[in-house]
Amino acid sequence: MSFPSANEFHWQSLAGLASSRVYHTVAEVGGQMYMLGGCDAAGRPCATVDLYSPEGDRWISLAAMPTPRAGAAVAVLGKQILVVGGVGEDQSPVKAVEVYNTEEGRWRKRSSLREALMGVAITVKDGRALAIGGMGGDLLPRAILQQYDLRKDVWAQLPPMASPRYDANIHLLANKLYVAGGRQCKRPIKAFEVYDTETRSWTTLPTMPCKRSYCGVLWDGAGRLCLLGGLRQGGGHQSSKFTKNVNIFDTSHGAWLKSEDTLPMKTKRADFAAAFLRGRMVVAGGLGHEPSALGTVEAFHPQKKKWERLAPMSVPRCSASSLVIRDRLLVVGGVNQVPSNAHEILYVKEEEYL
Repeated sequence: MSFPSANEFHWQSLAGLASSRVYHTVAEVGGQMYMLGGCDAAGRPCATVDLYSPEGDRWISLAAMPTPRAGAAVAVLGKQILVVGGVGEDQSPVKAVEVYNTEEGRWRKRSSLREALMGVAITVKDGRALAIGGMGGDLLPRAILQQYDLRKDVWAQLPPMASPRYDANIHLLANKLYVAGGRQCKRPIKAFEVYDTETRSWTTLPTMPCKRSYCGVLWDGAGRLCLLGGLRQGGGHQSSKFTKNVNIFDTSHGAWLKSEDTLPMKTKRADFAAAFLRGRMVVAGGLGHEPSALGTVEAFHPQKKKWERLAPMSVPRCSASSLVIRDRLLVVGGVNQVPSNAHEILYVKEEEYL
C-alpha cells in the first residue's frame, strides 16, 4: 500500500457556520454532514441543526431539535439520526431521546432514558443502538449498558460494566464492544473492558498505560487501538501535563505494545482532531504548551515509521468536531479563546474539493 507524502495533504477553508458553536455533535448520513446542537457563544445549549452541502459550499438550516442540548450522543440508524442525552439549558443532564428522519425532515420524540445522562458513548450493532455509561444528575458515573430498538421504541438493560464512567472511548469490532478509559468525577481512569454481544458478558483487559483525558483515539484497520497525546493526570501535588506519547493495544494479542515499539508525536497536545486519512494517522490543532490553541498538524507515515509535519490549519482551535467523509477530513467549529465558526477540510487529491 502506498501512502501520500506530507506535501500531498492540502487544507481548504469552507463556508463557515452561521453562528459560532462548540460541543456540538456531527453525524454522516448518505455522505452528508449533519451538525446537531452544541453551545453558542454565550455558553447556552441550543437546538440548532445544520446540514453542510458541498455542492453549494453552504450550510442549510434544518428543523430544530425538540430539546436544546450540547454534547449529545448521536447514532445513525439507516436514514435516521438518534440523539440521546447530553447537557440541557439548565446545564444539567437530560433524559430526552429524539430521532430525526433525514428523508422526511422531521423530528420525533422517542422513549426517554430511564434517567437523565450526559457523557454517554454510543454505537450501533445489528440495527440497534448501544449506549454505554454516562454521568447522572448527581454527578456520579454510571456503569450501565443500554440497547435501543428503534422499531419497537424500547430501551433494554444489558449487563453493566465493572467500572462506571462517562465520556468513554468505544469501538465495535465484530461482536466485541471495546470500552477504554473515560472519566469518574472529572478524573480520567485507566479501566479497559470488552463486551461480547453474543455471550452478553464483560471481560476486563489490561489497563491503559496512563491516566489521561482529551487524547486522540483511533482504531486502525488491523483492530488496534491507538491512544494519542492528551492531558496526563498529575499524581499527588503534581499538575497535569500535556503529552505526545502514543500507546497502542493489539486486540489480536490482547496486550499493549511496548513503549519502544511506538513513536511519540512531534508536539505535545490534547483536545485535538484525530483521524485515519489514506492510511495515515493525522492529528490537527488542540491545546499544548502555548498560550492559545494550536494550528499545527502532523501525520504518521507507517513505512517511514515517523511523524511528519503537514500544512497547518487556517484557524487554530481545540474542541472541534471532525468527521471523515470520502477520504476527506472535515473539522468544524471549536474554540480559539471564544467559540469558532470555522470549517476546513483536509484532503489528498490534487483537484479542489468543491
